[in-house]
Amino acid sequence: MSTPLLNGQIIGQALYATRAVLAVRLTELGTSFEVSAVLNVLAQHGGSWGRRDIVDRLTFALKVDEAEVVPVVESVLADGLAEPVPGDTATLRLTEHGRDFQARVAEVAAAIAARLYADIPEVELATAARVLTLLTDRANAELAA
Repeated sequence: MSTPLLNGQIIGQALYATRAVLAVRLTELGTSFEVSAVLNVLAQHGGSWGRRDIVDRLTFALKVDEAEVVPVVESVLADGLAEPVPGDTATLRLTEHGRDFQARVAEVAAAIAARLYADIPEVELATAARVLTLLTDRANAELAA
């Protein structure tokens, strides 16, 4: 049997399969993919970032409506994983609990990636990353047009 050419269906199947593996572990931790995305965005910005920036980033990255992201951000606040910066309620920061929890989520995600990507040669992973980044950039440009 020949190897199929890369296409949207194959990319989608890989995305949904790997995300499902992560979702199982996140559920065990008592959280969701969307909450982990908020925590990751905050961590990527040194632990604090503008509320509007978070919403815009996740709306763009997850390709969902703002109405889906805002309640997730609010749940992160309600659960004590993040809080408004005193004197600057437009900026959110991870709480100590949020930093610890985000680190645990990152460990879980890294362990999953290590298992799933094991034995795939680095050169092939690098090629796949370049191709997928190019496809993402082109699709985002088309959506913006």
